[in-house]
Amino acid sequence: MFPFMFDPTMILLIPALLLSFWAQIRVKSTFERYSRVQARRGVTAAQVARMLLDRFGLASVPVNRVPGSLTDHYDPRDRSLSLSDTVFNSSSIAAIGVAAHEVGHAIQHSESYAPLSFRNSFVPVVNLTSGMAMPLFLMGFFMRGSFLMNLGIFLFLGVIVFHLVTLPVEYNASSRAIRLLGDTGALAPDELSGARSVLNAAAWTYVAAALMAVLQLVRLLALRNSRE
Repeated sequence: MFPFMFDPTMILLIPALLLSFWAQIRVKSTFERYSRVQARRGVTAAQVARMLLDRFGLASVPVNRVPGSLTDHYDPRDRSLSLSDTVFNSSSIAAIGVAAHEVGHAIQHSESYAPLSFRNSFVPVVNLTSGMAMPLFLMGFFMRGSFLMNLGIFLFLGVIVFHLVTLPVEYNASSRAIRLLGDTGALAPDELSGARSVLNAAAWTYVAAALMAVLQLVRLLALRNSRE
């Protein structure tokens, strides 16, 4: 029997690994491309975020600056929106698209968008189960204990649910972003395609993560069956 981390079932993960690699390259190249294209209105991503938040009665949501590149996020715990160094003061189409996407999450939160509410409530569960799933499975695998392997697989299902529910959350935030940018005139009609390309590229990273989780489950099932 090969060591667990290098057993033949690793081949099952290759499609997800390739998709993840491609998605990361696409995100980086697309973001860099449209980072060089400045929006004609000349407003920064932070200003656009502030304008959109205020438009939806979210004046209490601060727009913060955080270190890094593409570390942008909306935190539902303290209802704050954070934009990365490469986005905050940029007036590029890419930066404005990213900022609007995060605003989309803030609006989802304010409207109690069901998939987001479920994901937020599910996070503590996933944090607990994801840390236990693999150790339990490994113990069962090496001890030939079906119960522990099955328990590990059951707990790993929470990771898959999290990734699958993340997909509609992210796609909805992006569709809201494009609609808002068009409705408010933050981007001209011919500039929207650039922002859409950036957000579509980013969405593929979530697809890759979901596929990786599903294929990892298939791998665990194959390993369990090999020990029975």
